[in-house]
Amino acid sequence: MNFIAAGLAIVGAAIGAGLGNGQVISKTIESMARQPEMAGQLRSTMFIGVALIEAVPILGVVIALLLVLQ
Repeated sequence: MNFIAAGLAIVGAAIGAGLGNGQVISKTIESMARQPEMAGQLRSTMFIGVALIEAVPILGVVIALLLVLQ
């Protein structure tokens, strides 16, 4: 049962991160197209946002490992 819960934790985290990254990147590209002079600031803010979003699947893997190792 723990293996199923671990798999669900990883799948949920991966799907959430994928959707979040897609939204952040698409909105950043849209903003760069509207205001090209802000491209540098938008890009750096996007990288910070993507890094924070990528923390979610890492936590999912940690939770999955804790579930499997119990």
